[in-house]
Amino acid sequence: MINFKNLKISQTSKGITRIILNDPSSYNSLSGDMIGSLLSILDFLNKDSKSKVIIIEGSGKGFSAGHNLKEINLMKNKASYLSLFKKCSKLMLSIKNHKKPIIAKIHGAAFAAGCQLVASCDLAYSTKGSIFATPGVNIGLFCSTPMVALSRNVSKKESMKMLLTGEPIKANIAKSIGLINDYYSSSKLEKEVLRTANMIASKSSLVIKIGKSAFYKQLEMPIEKAYEYTSKIMTENMMTIDAKEGITSFIKKKSPIWKNK
Repeated sequence: MINFKNLKISQTSKGITRIILNDPSSYNSLSGDMIGSLLSILDFLNKDSKSKVIIIEGSGKGFSAGHNLKEINLMKNKASYLSLFKKCSKLMLSIKNHKKPIIAKIHGAAFAAGCQLVASCDLAYSTKGSIFATPGVNIGLFCSTPMVALSRNVSKKESMKMLLTGEPIKANIAKSIGLINDYYSSSKLEKEVLRTANMIASKSSLVIKIGKSAFYKQLEMPIEKAYEYTSKIMTENMMTIDAKEGITSFIKKKSPIWKNK
């Protein structure tokens, strides 16, 4: 496994890989270096057969404050800004296009690009005390790139309210508008996230990869095209060894043994 100065990486015997953002002094800001490290480890895990599910969380007081404003303030030209925002967009797309399901585990604040990271992950769970915001408007920098992931998870009116006011929302509101799946007490969050991760890891990795890719592709299609596309995907899925193993095992009332083929 690769070592990073700003990330902590670990993996369980069941294939759960944990990525901990480890720059608490900047509230785990998504600096250029942090984004680069995340891109590198996600690229590695995409090819790692031992990794089945990925959890992203933050160290210290919270999840992530978003972009590092001190870093941004030192940038001198338009090209530097564009390079950073394009690099961050590449990270968010790498999560969507990743072969493995990625879960955000949140405590404290997830602001701006940190909120974008939460919205980009396939699943998200937080503590009851977590807060979420796209507060760029408060400092004269509208959260335009976070808006992409936010508006694809949350309704237009709720997205616009967060973007226009910059006000933070609590975990219960984040759940009700679809930004996160659920929230728990601090003492229960770890158990619940691992329960979900292990449940997913127990499935066929091949089938999960097929399903995740198809889910995001069909969302961008008109409904007729989506049904046409997913019919082909299910047909291809039926030709896999794991589909035959799963159906046979269900009929025989036994646990399947996945071949991931």
